[in-house]
Amino acid sequence: MKDFDYYLDKLGEIGFVEEVMHSIVNVSGLPEAHPNEIVMFESGDVGQIMSIIEDKIEVLILSRTKITVGSKVVRTGELLQVPVGDEFLGRVVDSLGNPLDNGKAIKGTYSPIDTPPHGIIGRKQIDKPLETGVTAVDLVVPLAKGQRELVIGDRKTGKTQFLLQTFLNQARKGTICIYAVIGQRQIDIKKHAEFIQKNKIQANSLVVATSSSDPSGLIFLTPYTAMTYAEYFRDKGMDVLLILDDMTSHARYYREISLLAKRFPGRSSYPGDIFYAQARLIERAGYFKTGSITCLPVAESVLGDLSGYIQTNLMAMTDGHIFFDIELYNQGKRPAVSPYLSVTRVGHQAQTPLQKDLSRQLSSFLVRYDRMKQFMHFGAEAGEAVKRVLDLGAKVDMLFNQVENTTIPVNVNIIILAGLWAGIWNETEVGNLKKEMEQIILNYQTNTGYKKQVDSIITTSQKFLDLVNAIRQNNQIISMQQ
Repeated sequence: MKDFDYYLDKLGEIGFVEEVMHSIVNVSGLPEAHPNEIVMFESGDVGQIMSIIEDKIEVLILSRTKITVGSKVVRTGELLQVPVGDEFLGRVVDSLGNPLDNGKAIKGTYSPIDTPPHGIIGRKQIDKPLETGVTAVDLVVPLAKGQRELVIGDRKTGKTQFLLQTFLNQARKGTICIYAVIGQRQIDIKKHAEFIQKNKIQANSLVVATSSSDPSGLIFLTPYTAMTYAEYFRDKGMDVLLILDDMTSHARYYREISLLAKRFPGRSSYPGDIFYAQARLIERAGYFKTGSITCLPVAESVLGDLSGYIQTNLMAMTDGHIFFDIELYNQGKRPAVSPYLSVTRVGHQAQTPLQKDLSRQLSSFLVRYDRMKQFMHFGAEAGEAVKRVLDLGAKVDMLFNQVENTTIPVNVNIIILAGLWAGIWNETEVGNLKKEMEQIILNYQTNTGYKKQVDSIITTSQKFLDLVNAIRQNNQIISMQQ
């Protein structure tokens, strides 16, 4: 942007700060101002006009500098824009595109951060799967490119760990991955940057971050800026994974701004347009003719309650949700994804017939397994059929338990699950079974010939039962060593 004197000479209007209320200031003397216009203070700081009331305007401050009463203000005649470009990959920036990683400032072309969502004409039907690398999700709650899937759960239940695993898996596949950190601790921002550097995925990664010490206006803009970067790469024909962590914090900061602006509060004191503000953002994601934006907004629940105001709002504007259960987490399951309360509305349509059949049978089995475990709590005697289900369920639980920062290809999960269904490991001890599973994963990732053999047998199987029978007839693919 130009300096203060440039806009004063260009537009010939000058205003003065009459009142300061934390992140909002009231300004008088700008008769031609219009909503969402950017204004500049004489200190060089900028703000965005929120509303116009009689003889004053409300301005949301977008800087970390303290604004004082009496400061001069000029209009710019411009809407808020941020610099975009390939140079942002590998960097950590704030919601105005300024670097936070001690690197040099980045100059790029400018793009507005608040644009209307694409209409139906520019979109395509979702038909490509998105692998997270997390077994429990890829087999039970599959995702697709262009999907908007809510990640919800209590604090400290492993949501961030799952998001980083998905981030890592997709970045390695060449997807542009953008992580929006919304009003979190600075140590958390640093951890995300170190995670990217440690795994050497800077070429496909970008972090847009604001800390809890930043002004409310900057925090509120964080997901909009991240979406703007996602749209830039989408328009270049790329697939983008966008993580918004988290939207409940975003809603709280928007509530703070609205209450300071003396807007009428609604349910739980949130403003009446909170649904519109967030739905307009998330609707910008999807599967387009030029590329895709897969959006994973995050929501925080309290004591496993999914019926909160913001949580249900986000559920209404997404294509399903992955629920992290605090009870499963306390039982030691990692990730603590509940297969019973998680939903994917469009993920299955991007699966192969084999994967659809597998997912359907696995979901049905998990429900039966859970009922039998509850039945056994009453001290009932277990027959042979019940013992088989409980034994198979325990082995499936072992498959689902995954080490942090590891990703597993979906075809490996399919072949191991088919081996469990075929009864290959019925006589194998639990400790040895875990080692054999790890060996199969290692073989698939390092042995090209073994990988081709696994992919071939999966490709030629139309139904899950066909794959199970093929393994029963030739279990060498399961027992094969590198």
